[in-house]
Amino acid sequence: MGSPVDDETALIDVKLLRLFDLLYSTRSVTRSAEQLGLTQPTVSVALARLRELMGDPLFVRTPSGMQPTPRADVLIGKCRNALELIRELTATEPTFDPAVAKRTFRICMTDASHTTLLPRLFSRVNSVAPQVRLEAIRIDSTTAKQLESGEADLALGFLPELESGFYQQTLYEQDWICVVGGKHPRIQRTLTKAAYQREAHVGIASGVGHLQLDASLKEAGITRRILLQLPGFLGLSAVLADTELVATLPRLIGETLARNADLRTFACPVKVPPFAVKQHWHVRYHQDPGNQWLRGLCSELFQRSRVSGSRVPERE
Repeated sequence: MGSPVDDETALIDVKLLRLFDLLYSTRSVTRSAEQLGLTQPTVSVALARLRELMGDPLFVRTPSGMQPTPRADVLIGKCRNALELIRELTATEPTFDPAVAKRTFRICMTDASHTTLLPRLFSRVNSVAPQVRLEAIRIDSTTAKQLESGEADLALGFLPELESGFYQQTLYEQDWICVVGGKHPRIQRTLTKAAYQREAHVGIASGVGHLQLDASLKEAGITRRILLQLPGFLGLSAVLADTELVATLPRLIGETLARNADLRTFACPVKVPPFAVKQHWHVRYHQDPGNQWLRGLCSELFQRSRVSGSRVPERE
């Protein structure tokens, strides 16, 4: 029996396991060496090391070849199980096949995106991945944790708070427009700054964008007379169509609502900086094939200026 070895030395090299498996199958040092691409002396040295680790001859020479000992007969099943586990660990991660995939993707988005982005995204997903299910969840203070934990796969929107540990890709820039009912009695062809200040407004307290709007109006010395405040965009088109209120909105949702209802759009008479709508994902899922597929689909559908995905630097 070989001398005792410490725990670290006792860890068997995968090459020794492979040799053990081949010797058991071929009953020949020569054929094992050929299959491993090694010289016979090298295999003999490896076999000696294997015998030392196992404390058993493992194989003995007979007229019919290298025959396994009872100890080798006991160990071969465990050896082959170990090799299979190692193959699974080192196997290339399977690709995501949308045609047959059965998976639910959870996407954080605003209610504006339910109207502007979700219909196109669902239509495309449904056409190429008929068994894939989409679930839209709201953007809130838990979004970062949901992306990190895998509860959510992607976040679409203006989310400057998603920094450390996240990747981001710009999809498009959003500027601001004003939307009014199609039969507004005083706003006809243009919307001046004076008229903007004079008219009553509907305010939308959704997402981070409205804070940017409020800050820009304050800097310009403009105070809106807000007579109706809404938590989101649900019902806004009906409100505008039936009242004389003015809504200041990101362009995409404003133009979408106007197309679907009797509404008119105007350039915003106050200079408000545009903002970037991006898709965000956590670094943990950057290499996930399904997540990569979904991001590629969003980029294909919504990206207007091709910008490569980039990771926001970690905070110091």
